[in-house]
This record gives sequence, structure tokens and C-alpha cells, in this order.
Amino acid sequence: MHSRRKWIVVALGVTLASSASPALADPKPVDVQLLSLTDFHGYITPQNNATDGTIKDPQGNTLVVGGAPYVATHLDKLRQGHENTVTFSAGDNFSGWPTEVSYHADEPTIEFLNKIKVEFTAVGNHELDRSLEFLRDHMGEGECFGEIGVDSCFTDSDGRQFHGADFAISTANITRKGDTRPVLPPYVIKRFQGIPVGFINLTTPTTVDGSTSYQPSLDNLPLVETANKYAAILKRRGVKAIVANVHEGGKAGDDYNGCADQKNGPIWDFAANASPDIDVIVTGHWHWYFTCSLPDPAGNPRPVVEAANHGRLINEINLKLDHRTRDVIRSETTAVNHPVTRDVTPDPAMVKLVDHWNAKQKETYAKPYGTITGDLTRTRDATGQSTLGNTVADVAYFDSQRTEGGKADLAMVAVAPTKGSNSLRGDLRFAKGANPADSDGQVLMGESWAAWGYANPVLTVTVKGSQIEQALEQQWQAQANGTVKFAPLAVSKNVRFSFDATRPVGDRINPADVIVNGQPLDTGRTYRLAALAYTLLGADGYAAFAGYTDAVRGNRDYEAMRAYLRQGPVAPPALDRAVPLI
Repeated sequence: MHSRRKWIVVALGVTLASSASPALADPKPVDVQLLSLTDFHGYITPQNNATDGTIKDPQGNTLVVGGAPYVATHLDKLRQGHENTVTFSAGDNFSGWPTEVSYHADEPTIEFLNKIKVEFTAVGNHELDRSLEFLRDHMGEGECFGEIGVDSCFTDSDGRQFHGADFAISTANITRKGDTRPVLPPYVIKRFQGIPVGFINLTTPTTVDGSTSYQPSLDNLPLVETANKYAAILKRRGVKAIVANVHEGGKAGDDYNGCADQKNGPIWDFAANASPDIDVIVTGHWHWYFTCSLPDPAGNPRPVVEAANHGRLINEINLKLDHRTRDVIRSETTAVNHPVTRDVTPDPAMVKLVDHWNAKQKETYAKPYGTITGDLTRTRDATGQSTLGNTVADVAYFDSQRTEGGKADLAMVAVAPTKGSNSLRGDLRFAKGANPADSDGQVLMGESWAAWGYANPVLTVTVKGSQIEQALEQQWQAQANGTVKFAPLAVSKNVRFSFDATRPVGDRINPADVIVNGQPLDTGRTYRLAALAYTLLGADGYAAFAGYTDAVRGNRDYEAMRAYLRQGPVAPPALDRAVPLI
């Protein structure tokens, strides 16, 4: 299908040695420019830290990069002189950690992507951090949920209510549980001077069982088989020029336009096995960068690229399409990553956008969420309990009771895990803070957001009573140096347990001393347990929960806390749920 040509790496990217024949020169090929971002994660505001706001050039010099105003300017410059150009994303546009975006249901990111004329995106794992319906109906169509201006449908920088994406959202390999049909369109076809180019959009197979994107009603199909299936379908439809836009990646050295050390990441296996009908592979997810040329299964080279994250790089691929074969002339393909430097004039509309959402962030932070009658802090007593820890265990239990199919028997929350991130991130104080909107006992939205959570869903699962006992035993974990690390679990208000810290690690809990809803723990029966997905998946270091079944997804930690606070004044819970045996 494609002639075999040797690739030559040049200073700013990847190109093929040219040996065009007169047959290829007449008629003139169609030039097509592909511009893409990946893993933007809502970083509209230029960042000043090294991780999010810089990148090293091939000589090791630090470049200051990123921010919506500069992404827009660089895209405009790159498009100049190109009649046929398409801009797209390889996924993880959403679930931004910057609060000006995350406070506002990722709507600022949609506004940004609309304004830079993105035409389609692959679904990344973080696109499913809420639900398929949220992605499709809210992000895609602008359907409001909750309270307008509080939960969704905020006013954008042009004074208009959120209307959703102006671009297609696509995945070929996310399906309903047990089905093989994708839940969204599997590919996008663009036409350039009458020649179609197909873009197969794929999502990392780690999505539906991921920590924040846990979706028990969905399935992931494998990448290679799915890509090959749709490449064949596109070919039957007469589409010969095909791009795989894959939210999955890897690492390949430290040069953003190099290709070294292809050792880490599943994309290399994908590149080696994906159909030779696929001419280009654009990747993401790993927050790394490279411009590689790798042989397809037929031995013909094709570009495999990734463009970092948070708007630090823009990838550009230039194709030439043969009028007669309607296919890519692989020998004429070039690929390059461009740093989004800040030595250009920032786009004025994007400056306005960033300023608008940062001002909005201050307003949203100050909105009242609920009240407390005393301090809720992370300070732990000798048993590992804290007023905030016990409160969030009650939050998880409360959320489960309100979730269809939930109804947990108990809840457990890691408050000092041996690994991973601690979901307890700040204290809630009774005394008013510095914000003018605050008052004694008042909890502001921003205060709640900063106290507990990292956008993780509450899951309710079925576990054995013996697993609950094992999890309580795993609060004490022997270290390689002979010490014992205490990693307490907070339990909901309907649970009490005693422990004997003088006994060996692994034998400090007697099931008879664990009381759930007034009854001793029965290690032989099953229980419905509410906990954060992060903990149940083992990321906190508690292996006891492995093998849970019948998972039901509740709300994210942020929304669960808000609903709990809105019940009425929350009092600091007593620290009487874990009792040492003297």
C-alpha cells in the first residue's frame, strides 16, 4: 500500500527522504496540516511552576510555556499559509485541577476549546470522571444540571450561558457493559479538497476501572483490535488516509522532538501492531513528549507523537494526500512539537477569558456551603481518629444511602494512607476566616473543596466480613526497617471497634470486637461497604479490599461533602469509634 522510504530525523521534527516520482508530482498532492493538544486538563491560566509552566528544549534550556492566551496565538501562527488544517485533542481536556476551572464544572475548558476551533476530541479517562451522561449531555450538548450558576451553566467570558462543545466527542472503544457498540461516535471524517481523512479516536483501557473515572456500567475494548476494526471499516468506506488519535502513550527520552528509550508505555506495542492502513498515530495520557518514526506491521514508517500536557506543546503533522490513491504519501510526512512559548503577543480574547474565570473563581469560592458547630480538623488522637476523618467517613456513608443501589452497611475512609494521596487536605475551622464572605460557623464552597477530596467517587461495593477485618488489621503495616507504620481508617458512626496494639501486626483485631449496626462483625457474611474508589482499588495501600464485587458509583467526594453540609449544622463527631484494649 505504501512505498518503503527511509525516515530522516531533522532538527525540528521528523521527515522522510524525498524521492518523488513524476507520477506523484502530477497532479499536485493535497497538503493537510494536523494540529493537536493533549492532556490540557483545564490549564487556561499561565502557570509559574516548573512542572506546569516550563519545558526543556533539546539543548537543556528552560522555556517558559503554556496558558490559553499563548496557545491561541501559537495556533494562529501555525495555521498561517495552510489552506487545509484541522485542530483536535487527544483527550483529558477536562477534570482540570486549577480551581478557576474545576469550580465551574470544566466549562471554562470547553469555552477555550471552542474559541481555538478544536474540531473533535478523543475521550480521555478524565472525560469520564463524572459520567457518560455528563460528558455527552452537558459537555457535549450544554444541557444544564443541578442549580444553574451554582452547579452548571455558568456565564462565560462573553456573557453567554454555557452551551456545550462546538466540536465532536469521540471514542471507538468505550461501550456499555457487555456490549461492543461504542457509546459515542467511533471516528470522525474530515474532507480536504474532496479527499477524506479518517480519525479513529481511542481511550486508554484503564478508564472504566480507574480511580476517578470508575464507571461500573461501562466497558473498555482493547486498543489494537478496535483500531484495526475501524481502520477496515473506514477503508471499506473509501477512506484511505487514516489517523489514530489515541489517549494512551509512553515515554521516549527527554527531547520533545526526539525518539529515544522506547521502553515505557503501552503505545509502543500499539504502534507495532496497529493496522498498516493507519498512517499517523497521535497519543496522550502519559504527559510526555516525542516525535517518533516507527515501522507499521508492513514495515513502512509512520509518525508516533505525543505533545506533553497542560498546553506546553502543540503538535503539528503535515500530510500530503495523493489525488489518485486518496492516500497519504508517507515519504512526505513531517511531524514536530512546538513549545508554547510566552515570547509572543497573548491573544486578547483569551486574556479576557482567563481574567473572567479567575474573577469568577473568587466569587464561587465565597458561596456558602453549610455550617458547623465546632472545628473539624485532621489532628489525630492516639487511636488515629480525628474530627474531620470521622466526618468524612459519615459523608461516604451518607452518600451511599442516597445512591440507587448503594445503601452501605458501613463506610471506611483512609485518613493517613501508607501510599498515594491523602484525601484529607485541610481543616474546617469554626472561627471565620479572612474571606469577607465568611462568618463564624460558616463553611464556604472553597473551604469545603480544600478540606476533603481529589475528585474521587464514593463507591459502594460488596466485601466479605473477613475483608473488613483484614482492612482494620492493615492499619498497622510492618516496614522494612523493623518499625510499624500506623495508617488508620476512619469508620462511619454506626461502627465501633477495639484493638490490641500490644499484639503482633496482623493479629490486633478480634472480629467480636468490631460492631456494625449493633452486631459483631460476621467474617463469613458479606457487607456493603462505602469508600473512595482510590482506596478500594488499592492505591492507598490497603490490599484487603481486592476482589470486591457489585460496585455502584455515587457522587464525587466534593459533591458528597457539599450535600452532607447542606443537611444542617454539622457537629464535630466524638472520637469514640476506635478503642484501644488496655
